[in-house]
Amino acid sequence: MSAARPCSPKHAPQSTIPEEDVVNERPPRWCSVWNMTRSEFDLLLFSVALKLLLFPSYRSTDFEVHRNWLAITHALPVSKWYYDWTLDYPPFFAYFEKVLSIPAAYIDPAIVDLHNLSYGSWTVVAYQRSTVILTELLLGAVLLRFIKGSVDPPRQRLLSGSLFFHPGFLIVDHIHFQYNGFLFAILLWSILMARAGRNLYSGVLFAVLLNFKHIYMYLAPAYFVYLLRSYCTSKSGQILTGRFATLASAVVLVFLMSLGPFVWMCQLPQLLSRLFPFTRGLNHAYWAPNAWALVTAGDRILLRCKGIASASRGRVGDTVFAVFPHIKPFHTFLITACVQMVYMIKLWRTPTYRSFLNALTLCGFTSFMFGWHVHEKAILLVLVPLSLLAADNYAYFKTWMIASTAGIFSLFPLLFTSAETPIKIVYCLVWGAMTIYPLQKRVYEFPPSWPLALLDQLEYAYVVGFVPLQFLFMVFPIVAGKNSDIQFLPLMVTSVYCAAGLVWAFTRLSVLYFSNAFGTSPK
Repeated sequence: MSAARPCSPKHAPQSTIPEEDVVNERPPRWCSVWNMTRSEFDLLLFSVALKLLLFPSYRSTDFEVHRNWLAITHALPVSKWYYDWTLDYPPFFAYFEKVLSIPAAYIDPAIVDLHNLSYGSWTVVAYQRSTVILTELLLGAVLLRFIKGSVDPPRQRLLSGSLFFHPGFLIVDHIHFQYNGFLFAILLWSILMARAGRNLYSGVLFAVLLNFKHIYMYLAPAYFVYLLRSYCTSKSGQILTGRFATLASAVVLVFLMSLGPFVWMCQLPQLLSRLFPFTRGLNHAYWAPNAWALVTAGDRILLRCKGIASASRGRVGDTVFAVFPHIKPFHTFLITACVQMVYMIKLWRTPTYRSFLNALTLCGFTSFMFGWHVHEKAILLVLVPLSLLAADNYAYFKTWMIASTAGIFSLFPLLFTSAETPIKIVYCLVWGAMTIYPLQKRVYEFPPSWPLALLDQLEYAYVVGFVPLQFLFMVFPIVAGKNSDIQFLPLMVTSVYCAAGLVWAFTRLSVLYFSNAFGTSPK
């Protein structure tokens, strides 16, 4: 920004720059070190303070699982990590836990005691929750880089803020307990490299991410097609052997660093058996809101109509249908691959950044919709990349709004204790007011025809429908009492209602992808 220098204060022109911009232009020294404005630093402090207040909140069994991983990686040699214990993440995450176990052993040796099961002292709570906050700083750094390199910084600042304060991260990481903020930071870093045209770095970062958590394989087809087409292929369609060899060598090197020790010890089959437990059932204990939730609910309804007890079960064991055909892992893999192939053909023909971002989101969406034993937390694989598209136009905004509302609400059953109920409700309402309304003001377009206007109102009505659904969830235990026959009903209704919205958002995004040419690649 340039400004004329006045000869004297008397003749100085009156500034028309907003006060906020003036503050952001001259940040304090402690902000400049990290290339942050004062407001960004204040938001970071607020975020940390809020998460510190959540230390005493409910924590799931995942908290003890991660403490156990600290003990496993600290007390046992690498050769015993994947035998007879709970570790079921790829080696890079095991190495990550190993690094975290070193200071843990000094802070409280009981944290890394292998046989100290269900250890819940304040020391371990403070330490593990602090590691989530500290590692999540990488997410903040990456989202800041999205702002700095954007052609529309105010818009991107809103999107980055919505991701950094996303209710999914608060619920799953800072209360329920996981490290999704750190892992999605690597994914977003990889996407950022793709936006900057640094596709080699993008591919390497995604390979690193796969070796932290293998669920990101859901997104692998989009990366494979995009990198092969945009980085390893010329405009005339010829393979650039030098680039292909460079990318392949870099990716293979990453996997060798991760899996090499286990290949050397002849433990690769054992490792893979821990990462891919296909002995589990089609549905998780609480049905993830996807296509199979609708199928399972339909099976139960048809059986009830016939007066027969349902054979389908929402448990970890195998799900058996009585009306619909039995679904096996191969069926879900085949359906997922066939649907993803449609998007990959589109991506191959238009290998731009924006097309890649759409295809990446749809890859995650397809896997969530039709995958085997999908957990509700996997919806973050859809909501995070979809958020980067939310401000493109009104159609994308509506798709993001529906998917975000249904996806975030589907995470509510993870926090089933009464103490956390007002936290999740109030936080999500505030987040929605700070993100949905400003985005809508930016992109709103009046529907051009009365059928589209009616559809627009129906979509808003669907979103408002989550208010009575939450009310049902709160009062149903009081009304139902201890009737075991209907205790599962609120979860089933939640799953089905959220699934309906997510299926519609999936359909909307698919139509949007094929109705746009993506001839350019905006930043």
